[in-house]
Amino acid sequence: MLVTRTAAKPHIRRWTYPLVYVLLLIIFFLPPYAEQPYAPQETSNVIRELLIATSNPEPYTALAPLFHIATIALIALITWRPAHAGRALAAYMGVNYLVIGWVQGQGVTETYGYVVQTGNVVACALLGGIWLIVALRNRLSVSFEHLDWRHYALAPLVLLAFWSPAAFIDGVVYPDFNPMLLLTSPAYGLSYCLTTPVFLFLLIIALPNVPPLAYRITAFNALPYGLINMTSLFDPAFWWMGVLHVPLLALSIAALIMVRRQSG
Repeated sequence: MLVTRTAAKPHIRRWTYPLVYVLLLIIFFLPPYAEQPYAPQETSNVIRELLIATSNPEPYTALAPLFHIATIALIALITWRPAHAGRALAAYMGVNYLVIGWVQGQGVTETYGYVVQTGNVVACALLGGIWLIVALRNRLSVSFEHLDWRHYALAPLVLLAFWSPAAFIDGVVYPDFNPMLLLTSPAYGLSYCLTTPVFLFLLIIALPNVPPLAYRITAFNALPYGLINMTSLFDPAFWWMGVLHVPLLALSIAALIMVRRQSG
């Protein structure tokens, strides 16, 4: 049986969360740096070209199976040794976010040269640091002991993000349901938007044994990324990328609703 940590939660003033949310939005809207000058109205094109350039990031693509296997190992640890899983999950999230910030946050594009998506880099560094601190303090407990219908309802979206069944061909995103992508898709583990839904799902399961500030920062930071990527649904070349961002949007909203209900 899992022994739930009962240490007193830190007192967080009511105004702290709105302030943190505003700061996260400021980070989200930080303009990207580009080697070639660009007009403000071209910002979305700069980011899109960077996402295409980092969709199969060499030489990191070869590491993609490690993230899938590590996630499966974490789920196994939560299943059979939940008392030891919280620290491992927090540490893994921290390291993975730092990797994503480096791999996905910068790259060479065809039109704009070297580009840094400033907001993504800063956000991933923030998330990485927060979850490494949580791991050092051993403040996260997680188990599958109290799964209910809400968790099962979210599970297909989590599987979609983990699978990330997509292929980039000549600048167009196509569905690719090759089952091998369940272990080899470079999008999972190397991209923020398709890795975060899995983390949010595990944090939802861990409620209420999650540091509230770290939880809310992770959930709210995902919300604008999920919303803005819904616009891809209206682009014939990127509509499938919009579908693949539904888990991010849905899990971020669900995470914020569930923690709100628990906190009263």
